[in-house]
Amino acid sequence: MCGSADAPSPENLASADVQPVPPRRATRRALLTGLAATATATAAVQWAGPQAMAAPVRPAALSDAPLSLTLLGTNGGPPPLATRYGISSALVVNGRTYVVDCGRGAVSQYLRAGLSMPSLAGIFLTHLHADHTVDYFAFPLLSAGASGQSGFRSPIDVYGPGPAGIDSTVALAPGPVAGTVRMTELAAQAYAASPTFFMSEHTGSDPTALLRVHDVLPPAATGASATNTAPTMTPFTVMENDDMRVTAVLVPHGAVFPAYAYRFDTDHGSVVFSGDTSPTPNLIALARHADVLVHEALYPDGLAGEGLPQSLVDHILASHTDVGELGRIAAESDVVTLVATHLGPGDPATVSDATWRRLLKGSARRAAFGGSMVLGSDLLHLPVRHGRSR
Repeated sequence: MCGSADAPSPENLASADVQPVPPRRATRRALLTGLAATATATAAVQWAGPQAMAAPVRPAALSDAPLSLTLLGTNGGPPPLATRYGISSALVVNGRTYVVDCGRGAVSQYLRAGLSMPSLAGIFLTHLHADHTVDYFAFPLLSAGASGQSGFRSPIDVYGPGPAGIDSTVALAPGPVAGTVRMTELAAQAYAASPTFFMSEHTGSDPTALLRVHDVLPPAATGASATNTAPTMTPFTVMENDDMRVTAVLVPHGAVFPAYAYRFDTDHGSVVFSGDTSPTPNLIALARHADVLVHEALYPDGLAGEGLPQSLVDHILASHTDVGELGRIAAESDVVTLVATHLGPGDPATVSDATWRRLLKGSARRAAFGGSMVLGSDLLHLPVRHGRSR
């Protein structure tokens, strides 16, 4: 992992801000692109062209592929659902697990997916909306001092947006809006009673000792700010270790700043997470020739029966991506597989899986996208493989 292996003291939780590194040519062997089926004794997930859809694979069918993706939760938006968990994904690289966003139920879904806490190597937050962060501090808070598969003792790195540069409008939280480092410090203060009581009885440990937290800052040259949230830019390096290189771009998501999309390049393939975004050339530049693009999906007609005020509908439409655009985005990015997640509306009673599949198929057809469109579902597990050479 990046950084020192020494656990930070509570008063020095934050590591240095992540300063953007100019993009460079990858030093690993040239990545091929693609995603092909992996047949095991427990399950097989097949892709056979633009009409192919993957079915959920349960924990018993987790592959031993060196690179795999598991969708922990696929719901779009803060309101909780009984039928979908909050947005969160897990990328396993060489046996180490990296979580991208920590929506409602992420910790439970992580374990239900058959992933072990000792394998957790890092957390990445695309932006600081509640539906992407609500379970973030639950990982160290619940796992600190736990034994076996329920706990982790080696510090992990956390990467998330830095401060927005604006003041809070929350009555009990005056002052500047916190970035990821400060948010973590405040969470540690808010929940200090629990580990204090446990540690007084020698039955727990300090959750802050499990984290090295990094504020990800956009390159100064972009001129990005809370009033210019996603100017056109080239990807910049967030971190690199023996498993992967992570790059990012700013994406537009209403008033949110910073909001990121992340790309994970490994020796085994490449996976991109859009985060929440309206259509942007920044994402297409980031996702170019990736094996898998995990992208949010909005069905505007599905909002009609939700009883939402028009101002909220307008906001949702302006800050997300219509599922009908996904085929074009996939084609222009030249990805092999697009996985639709952060589904809005997420309730199957409002928009059925059959409707989502029809919409994805139509989007691919209109854009002449020849790759695969996969409908995300909670605990869907996808082994990632190089599928074709260039």
